[in-house]
Amino acid sequence: MATELYLLAVLFALLLGLMVGKAWERYKLRDGRWIDRRRLRETPHYMLGLNFLVDNQVDQAIEELTHATSTDTDALEIQMILGNLYREKGQVGRAVNVHQALLTRPDLTKLEHAYVLLCLGLDFRHGGFVDRALEAFQEVLQLDPQNRYALVNLQKLYEDQHQWGEALRVREQIAKIDAGRHPDDQPILGFLRNEIGSAQQRAGDVAGAARTFADAIDVDGRTVPAYLNLGDVRQRQGNLPGAVEVWERLIDAVPDHAYFAFDRLERAYRTLGTPRRFVDLCERLIDRDPQGWRPRLALSRHLVAAGQHRAAFDRLLDAVPYHPHGLAIHQEIWETLAALEFDAALIRRYVELTREAVFYLDPHICRRCRYRSTELLWQCPQCREWNTFV
Repeated sequence: MATELYLLAVLFALLLGLMVGKAWERYKLRDGRWIDRRRLRETPHYMLGLNFLVDNQVDQAIEELTHATSTDTDALEIQMILGNLYREKGQVGRAVNVHQALLTRPDLTKLEHAYVLLCLGLDFRHGGFVDRALEAFQEVLQLDPQNRYALVNLQKLYEDQHQWGEALRVREQIAKIDAGRHPDDQPILGFLRNEIGSAQQRAGDVAGAARTFADAIDVDGRTVPAYLNLGDVRQRQGNLPGAVEVWERLIDAVPDHAYFAFDRLERAYRTLGTPRRFVDLCERLIDRDPQGWRPRLALSRHLVAAGQHRAAFDRLLDAVPYHPHGLAIHQEIWETLAALEFDAALIRRYVELTREAVFYLDPHICRRCRYRSTELLWQCPQCREWNTFV
C-alpha cells in the first residue's frame, strides 16, 4: 500500500511539473499580468505576415505584422521582426527607432537584450554608422561572449575598415567556438593572414610579409593569393628559384587555380633558361585533367610566342570542345589565324567546330549571392564572403 501511494505521488508530481512547464512556455508575466504567447501567433495578421515574408513580399509583411502588433503592443518578437524588415527596406532610421524603443523595456531577459542589441548593431552597420555598430556588437558580446552572429558581424566591420589584425583576432575567437564544426574557418583565417601580409608589404616590411604569407599557407593550404604573394616577395628578394618553388606548390595544392601562376612561371622559366619546363607543366596538367581548357590556352600562347603558330592553333582547337563559349579562346584563335594569313582550310576546321557556339565573356559567379564578375575575386564585394567565386 505504501509503495502504491509513493508511485501515485511521483506520478502526480510529474504531471504537475508538466502542467507548470507548459504554462510557463505559453504565458509570460509582464507588468504584473500574464501574457498569452500563443494568442499573437493565432491572429490571422501574424500568419499572413509570415507568409508574405516567406514569399519575399516585404511591404505586405510589414503591413500585416503591424496589424498584429496593434492587438498587443508588448509583442517583442514581432517588433524585432518589424525593425529588421524596415532595415531591409532601407528605412534604417525607423529600424533604429524600433529597436532602441525595445531596449528601454525594463523586463527584457538577458537573451532578449542581447538579441535586440544585435538587431540595433545591424541597423547601424547597414546605415554606415561604423562606430555605433562596433559599440552595439561589443555590448552583445558582453552579455553573450559566444554569440557567433555578433562576432561574424564584428569581423566584417573590421574587414570593411581594413583592420585586418582585429578581423583576424575575432575570427580566431569564432574558430575556437566552432571547434572544427565549420569548414569555412581555416580558409578565412588564411585569407585574413594574406591581407595582413599584403599590408606589411605595402608598408615596406618585406621579411615580415613573407613570414605572414607562409603562415597563411600553413593555416590553409588552399589560400591561393598567399602562394602568389610569397613567390612575388622571393622574386623581389632575388630568389627566383625559391619563387618558382612556391608557385609550383600552388599548382600541386590547388590545381583548379593553377592558371593564376602560369604567367609568373612562364617568365621565370624563361629567365632561368629552362622554357621547356613550362611546356612540360602544361602537358602534365592536361594529362591530369583531360577536360582542362586553361592549360591548353596557356600552352598555345607559349607556342605563339615561340613562333609555332600552327601547333598553337591545334592546341586551341583542342580546348574549344571543353569550353566552347569562352571568348578568350576564340579571340586567341583569330589572332593565330591572322598570323597564319587566314588559311582557308584552317578557317573551315574552326567554323565546323564552333557552328553551334555562342560566345560570351566567361563570368565568375559568387556561390552565396550570385554576384557576377569578369575576374575571380577572393572576397565578394556584395556579400563580403571569402573564396566564394567559381
